[in-house]
Amino acid sequence: MTTTEHDGRAGQERETGMRMAREREQLCEIGRRMVETGLVLGTSGNISVRQGDLVAVTPGGVALDRLTPADCPVLDLSGNVVEGGRKPSSEVPMHLAIYETTGTSAIVHTHSEYAVVVSATMSELPPIHYNTLLLGGTVRVAPYATYGTPELAENVRQALSGRQAALMQSHGAVAVGSGLEQAFEGARLLEWLCAVYVRAKLIGEPRVLTEEELVAVIERAARG
Repeated sequence: MTTTEHDGRAGQERETGMRMAREREQLCEIGRRMVETGLVLGTSGNISVRQGDLVAVTPGGVALDRLTPADCPVLDLSGNVVEGGRKPSSEVPMHLAIYETTGTSAIVHTHSEYAVVVSATMSELPPIHYNTLLLGGTVRVAPYATYGTPELAENVRQALSGRQAALMQSHGAVAVGSGLEQAFEGARLLEWLCAVYVRAKLIGEPRVLTEEELVAVIERAARG
């Protein structure tokens, strides 16, 4: 973080009286966009963003398009609430497990339609389009476990190894990024890939790109 960015954040926090004020505003903005794009319904889904040793997360039981910054609690990396009156999302164990083992700074968890369809029927989403590479390759499906449990957190953590996104069996999807915008776009891309796969299955068996074809895409991109 630059000196200017640090001073700007400190000034905003002094003005609002809230820790992670900017990040909590971003949670609300991304939450509205998730609802608008159909990635979540009702009070489903959750989002978090990390800044140093603190994590701002959406609360449980509140629709993501109705949030205010003050609704979003701030936690330490052990899951203790350090600011905010609302109860954090039940999926905090999953978010913290991901932060513990990756260098990511933001997490978006969705219950989008096609992601759920694919996660309920398959063990992975194969690369039927080269944009799968933007998520790290074949998208794994984390085995089912009850929401909010350490078991689910561990399953998702493993499914994300070396990836920017994972599916969660009969549950939804999770995407990570260096910021909330990147995590959100990863979730949108994953839903698009799932939709393409499901629709292709209506016509016939989708063709899957080979390792050689994917390597060729990587080499082409490297040439600019």
